[in-house]
Amino acid sequence: MSNTSVWKQLGTSEDWWSIWLGLGLVVVAYLLFANGSSLGWIAVTPPRWSTFGQIGAHLAVSAGRYAAQFALWTVLFGVAVKAIGFRLREFLPAFVFVYVVSALIFVLGQWSEASRYGFEPPLVALLLGLAISNAIGLPRKLDAGFRVEFYIKTGIVLLGATLPFTLIVWAGPVAILQASIVSLATFFVIYFMARRLGLEQRFAATLGVGGAVCGVSAAIAISGAIGTRKEHASIAITTVIVWAIVMIFALPFVARLLELPAGIGGAWIGTSEFADAAGLAAAQSYGNLADNLPNIVGTGEQAVFAFTLMKVVGRDVWIGIWALALAFVATTRWERGATAPGNPAAQIWLRFPKFVLGFLLASLLVTAIASGYTLAEYDARVTPGLVAPIRNLRTWAFIFCFLSIGLTTRFRELATSGARPQVAFAAGVVVNVLLGYVLSVWVFAEHWRSL
Repeated sequence: MSNTSVWKQLGTSEDWWSIWLGLGLVVVAYLLFANGSSLGWIAVTPPRWSTFGQIGAHLAVSAGRYAAQFALWTVLFGVAVKAIGFRLREFLPAFVFVYVVSALIFVLGQWSEASRYGFEPPLVALLLGLAISNAIGLPRKLDAGFRVEFYIKTGIVLLGATLPFTLIVWAGPVAILQASIVSLATFFVIYFMARRLGLEQRFAATLGVGGAVCGVSAAIAISGAIGTRKEHASIAITTVIVWAIVMIFALPFVARLLELPAGIGGAWIGTSEFADAAGLAAAQSYGNLADNLPNIVGTGEQAVFAFTLMKVVGRDVWIGIWALALAFVATTRWERGATAPGNPAAQIWLRFPKFVLGFLLASLLVTAIASGYTLAEYDARVTPGLVAPIRNLRTWAFIFCFLSIGLTTRFRELATSGARPQVAFAAGVVVNVLLGYVLSVWVFAEHWRSL
């Protein structure tokens, strides 16, 4: 990989732009905080409400704040997507739709009756997006504004600012070990099942990594590294998304029945989910239950933190490793057409999910800032003045993402792929979920319980 391509990536890839946007917001939030102000004015979110009068009064008073926030997101994402290579005339109308619908979803999700049943805004966004996409349908050109990966990566960088770096260091070895065990087992089960069912090697490998690393990014990276056919890559990506959506509801439901502590439930979700965005929605859903049900030990933040450590710190780093290993196998053992692995270190860096670095840097920055405060001062000043506004902006980015997942998931496309890919992937799902449960609930239970 040439130096020119490395520098080009800094301004043309979603990973790097998610870092620039996320860290930029964190830095601005700190500068305002240090000068006695706050990003809170523009990081507005709907409050909990039980009557139309309450929410109506809030919207009337805060209309200017929402308009300013919409302008901020439009400028930030607009500059980024233009640099990445999309047309602004296609992105902007779609993003107007995304923001307006997200705002309505946020308001609905804050209704006291909706929150009582665990229907957090991200879940409402996902369900509504699925309904619109599959029952009504939208023009394909609007997909330019439904930037699922970009929104979730930006949100995860912002998430780093709310997750202490000391916790990442402490939990990292266990998260990486647990993720490695699950990643290897899930990949080989899916791959060998797919081959046994007669699927082509590259298709089987793409399915396997999509399940093993749990992510659309992984399926995209592997398909490019080994030369998977476009239609096979599309099937793998759609399969991952569909199973991820199923797990959003299944994992918190089962964890609630078993009354798993928040940290253990979050770790199981992080080990067993199949996409960053969907897993975060599931973790937030279970975290909401932990905050509201006395029989679930722990806090909502524990569930989200455990998920993040398992998924972002533990599993996402496997993308580069799988891409390098499978590119080498494809080039030396399979038919021609795969991308040559080239320099091993360069290939790992090329496939490594860069937004993870932004997540770590944001965590390190806010941890360094907070180190000069006592716990009482942190709760009284740093949380409301610095951390809370960042958390609010993170929530907006996640809602954009979950709505976009729903709007771009078309179940009819999956029906054309036949049963064999689904059978192979389902075998991996069983291993993934059960092995994740054993490791989270039994083997490393004490670690996640005391997070």
